[in-house]
Amino acid sequence: MSVKIHPQWKIVLYNNFDHPYFKALISFVKTAYQKGQCYPPGKFIFNAFDLCPPNETRVVLLGQDPYHGHGQAHGLCFSVPKGVTHPPSLINIFKELAKDIGCDYPKNGELSCWAKQGVLLLNSTLTVAAGKAGSHQGKGWEVFTDRVIKTLSNDYEGIVFMLWGGYARQKTKLINAKKHLILTAGHPSPLSANRGYWFGNKHFSQCNEYLISKGKIPIEWGRVI
Repeated sequence: MSVKIHPQWKIVLYNNFDHPYFKALISFVKTAYQKGQCYPPGKFIFNAFDLCPPNETRVVLLGQDPYHGHGQAHGLCFSVPKGVTHPPSLINIFKELAKDIGCDYPKNGELSCWAKQGVLLLNSTLTVAAGKAGSHQGKGWEVFTDRVIKTLSNDYEGIVFMLWGGYARQKTKLINAKKHLILTAGHPSPLSANRGYWFGNKHFSQCNEYLISKGKIPIEWGRVI
């Protein structure tokens, strides 16, 4: 089955694309996009993979669903295109970022610059129907993205996995903590952040300290342009 995804990912995930679960998933997605408005636009479904190949992945930041509002989702978790108002979770991410590493609050919410540095901005579910959060859950995306996490955990070393919120923390069982760093915190959404489960986690600085300890180049988190 031909899937438009970065060639390196096509190699490491080859055994998924002809699997019955993936064929059923793609059939569902094609039908959903034909029948109604879905996000992100089709060309951006695998955007996180296209911008961050496996051999360059230093960090995995896990979200749940794409944004389901018009013009927000473009295939990178928590990210929005340039000029789009920052959603509440992204606002809190940027507040923590600025306080943690001492950078200015980013004016631009488009995070492709992180992806191009080796941050896999991965949603567990890669598509969603307009205005319907969670509408494409349980259709096979989670099987696929769980296998992505397992592949990175098993075949690579020294990756930082940033798991925010209860849903993301469930993925801890997929990751070899002896080979990688797992950072967990509450979700950056206002409901969680305002209860004290988000601010002060210092994940951005902890991530870079770990990468440096492994001889890797740290992420320029403040370079959101």
